[in-house]
Amino acid sequence: MKKISLLLLMAGLTSGCTQEVDLAARADTSRTTVKTFAQTLQGELKAAMEAGGPPNAISVCHIRAPAIASELSAMQGWTVGRTSAKARNPDNRPDEWEAKVLADFEARKAAGEDPAKLEFFEVVTQGDEQRFRYMKAIAIPEKAPCLACHGTEIAPEVAEKIQALYPDDIATGYKTGDIRGAFTITQPL
Repeated sequence: MKKISLLLLMAGLTSGCTQEVDLAARADTSRTTVKTFAQTLQGELKAAMEAGGPPNAISVCHIRAPAIASELSAMQGWTVGRTSAKARNPDNRPDEWEAKVLADFEARKAAGEDPAKLEFFEVVTQGDEQRFRYMKAIAIPEKAPCLACHGTEIAPEVAEKIQALYPDDIATGYKTGDIRGAFTITQPL
């Protein structure tokens, strides 16, 4: 938690405090938040994998990923999370805006862009309010341990654990280079 707070404090200090919507500054603080989320979750997943393999990692994703998102959301005053066109956790299903961005990420990947570098942000109107929305693609790197739970060949004990925690799971069948989903942030203006 201290590591998360320090990284976000540094991002907040560099983002400035103006009333104008500074898209570049908001994108920078969003990138820092996503980096913090990813590094924190990856560290916990790595420890879980070393301690008990993929079934342990599934438990980390089930419990800690939403908790990390909640902690970051509370600290920033934003909504921070993950989403996917093939969500494992039904709470992570994309809203209409996120679904469009995920489809755009797929089109950009098909056109040759590096999926690990895909991001998108803009100011959108939601109801009577304007919000800054940001998404960063989650690409599956080569030799990724996440394929043990999200790939095409899932071990029986892993499939059993997934089924127990996520009976409606559709988040499998991925391979290296695929876009697994995205980090998503909504900042009030």
